[in-house]
Amino acid sequence: MLPIVAVDLAKSVFQLAVADEHWKIIETQRLTRTQFERWFLNREVNLVIMEACGSAHHWARWLNSLGNEVRLLPAQYIRAYVKRNKTDAVDAAALLEAARASDMRPVRVKSVEQQALQGMHRIRSLWMGTRTSRINALRGFCREFGIAIPVGARTGVEAISRYWPIPIRQCRT
Repeated sequence: MLPIVAVDLAKSVFQLAVADEHWKIIETQRLTRTQFERWFLNREVNLVIMEACGSAHHWARWLNSLGNEVRLLPAQYIRAYVKRNKTDAVDAAALLEAARASDMRPVRVKSVEQQALQGMHRIRSLWMGTRTSRINALRGFCREFGIAIPVGARTGVEAISRYWPIPIRQCRT
């Protein structure tokens, strides 16, 4: 029977917990990125389990391309399976425990296009939040000078530009 591998992902070091068909850990490995790739290129595994986090979708697509079945588990549910102090090895063992749970629903692996679109939405949301924060700060500064600026991005910027000594369009920093 092919082994089951739980992978705790990190930026440069990956912790593996290899289990047999009875879900008993038979081997642990701490690998660099290059060693991690080489390890999977030289082994056949039954199932790879990872936490759905930062680079998990990239690695899941790569492992799928090698013919491995990959299961991504929601990060918020893994914490309950950590038995001791949090370390990479303990996290990998917790992934194995969580994967055994019948009620654990895996996360679907996102395509490159889905990840790119999600990233664009997140960046736009951050930009909008930053813009709103800056407009609110300007509105607060104007209020200290007795100038009431209406709520709303467009109306607020237009009102601020009417009171500002230098037209905002001419300010370049």
